[in-house]
Amino acid sequence: MFSTTITYAETLYQQGDKGQDIIYIQQKLNQLGLYDATLDGDFGEKTTRAVIAFQKRYSLKSNGIVDKKTYLALMERQIESSRNYSTPDINQIISYSMKFIGVPYLFGGVSPSGFDCSGYVQYVFAQYQINLPRTADIQFTKGQLVSRSNLLPGDLVYFTTYAPGASHVGIYIGDGKFINAQSSKGVAIANLNTTYWSSRYFGAKRIII
Repeated sequence: MFSTTITYAETLYQQGDKGQDIIYIQQKLNQLGLYDATLDGDFGEKTTRAVIAFQKRYSLKSNGIVDKKTYLALMERQIESSRNYSTPDINQIISYSMKFIGVPYLFGGVSPSGFDCSGYVQYVFAQYQINLPRTADIQFTKGQLVSRSNLLPGDLVYFTTYAPGASHVGIYIGDGKFINAQSSKGVAIANLNTTYWSSRYFGAKRIII
């Protein structure tokens, strides 16, 4: 994780940029019906086309670049002229989490030799200096509550499985899927929309804002 100071000029975001802020832009464009691709934080051609469509709709300079005027119109708030931040890249976290696919499930496990659900989530986020509690129910007390319809990659999704409340947790990776440590499969990708998981869905929290 890197600490960076960025001073924003007229151009804030443009094609080639990546990161959490791009996900927020994509989410806004998606809500306006202008962007229907994956919320991946990659400012590519599809995002550029969506920005141009937005700019045309609001009679802004239609160049596909998110400048201060476009940002204000889209996000409905000003952006600071400069800011210090140390935010890990969501894509890096998700990519790292997938390195452990196939690691066996171990109740109480907190290392790559064996994970339980909350131990796995805790371990992955700890590599990016984000400290989470040990168990799913206490992890659920952290972060910002988000609705299922507004899930973004990197959000933590919680389920009621063996005990009432938040007793299972995974990392949402987009497209209705999440990665988790399951007692039956070990670390694996699962579909949030299957009957099993959908019926047990408890809620979601955004840790990285």
